[in-house]
Amino acid sequence: MSEQLTSRVGRVVAEGQTDFFTRNVPTPKAGEAVIRIRASALCGSDLHIFRAKHPSVPLPATVGHEFAGDIAAVGAGVANLAVGQRVTVEPCEACGLCDACRRGEYGSCDQLTFIYRRGDGAMADYITVKAATVYPLPEGMSYEAGALVEPLAVAAHAVRRADVKLGETVLVIGAGAIGLLVAALCRRSGAAQVIATDYAAFRLNMAKQLGATHTVNPREGDNLEETVLSLTTGRGADKAFECVGREETFVQAMSLIKKQGLATVVGIFEQTDITIPVMRIVNREIRIQGSQGYCWDFPVALGIAQEIGLETLVTQRYPLADLQTALEVASDRAQNAVKVILNP
Repeated sequence: MSEQLTSRVGRVVAEGQTDFFTRNVPTPKAGEAVIRIRASALCGSDLHIFRAKHPSVPLPATVGHEFAGDIAAVGAGVANLAVGQRVTVEPCEACGLCDACRRGEYGSCDQLTFIYRRGDGAMADYITVKAATVYPLPEGMSYEAGALVEPLAVAAHAVRRADVKLGETVLVIGAGAIGLLVAALCRRSGAAQVIATDYAAFRLNMAKQLGATHTVNPREGDNLEETVLSLTTGRGADKAFECVGREETFVQAMSLIKKQGLATVVGIFEQTDITIPVMRIVNREIRIQGSQGYCWDFPVALGIAQEIGLETLVTQRYPLADLQTALEVASDRAQNAVKVILNP
């Protein structure tokens, strides 16, 4: 870099409190790239951190890992990226040495982490990443859509793990960003019926736009169990996705699938110990699996992103300096937030 760059970096320092610090942007090392961030989206995990309830992230912690921008500089040996190129980044880091990594299953790496957890969050002006994790944006894709490729990859991983098939009925519990994208991808994977449930009418309207065939709002008197059983002639859904992270929604997911059905748990649980009706697993031979992050799902997400209309999810935009306000708004269900974008 011909001139010394500086970057504001946002972090959560205590429950409900943020600040910024400024640091010099280092010259990229071999195999690294410096990205000038143009759009950075708040994620559910950022909100867990803001509430000081993320089970894996102690405070203080930098935040932000869904972002897109321009290449500002590259280190030695980086031949596939050019300064000025528009890109997004897969923000997880694997060790490359453990048994899972050697099998190509880096999503199950023993040392898997995310760049924000090592102090390089994307609520910043610039960020340094490994060049191998950088993906050029397709022509015509906006920075905001590029920032949302990461949550789309999370949804793609969950739907691929669930192996959604033609003609199936799928239940999606929780119509936040991940639930909305799961619903969209299930429909595109051939599901005949996609039932989305949430307490927010505006989220359910968005679910319909993205591909849900039926919506259920218990706040308006809808009965989820009756709806699922009616649509499946009493059988239950073939697949369910828990996208909330609460005991009651976990129980719903496992209770409303058919015999030998599959429930995929995607939500982050602030309450890590829960009670479930365990004999239902035995009596109905149901399967329950988790889905975390992604593994070889970023290319899939990039390939389908422009079919989804990711900008539909963006409900609020703020300058980077308003990180505190953005987190407060995203945490307040009354604000009707799905995806909040910050622009450095």
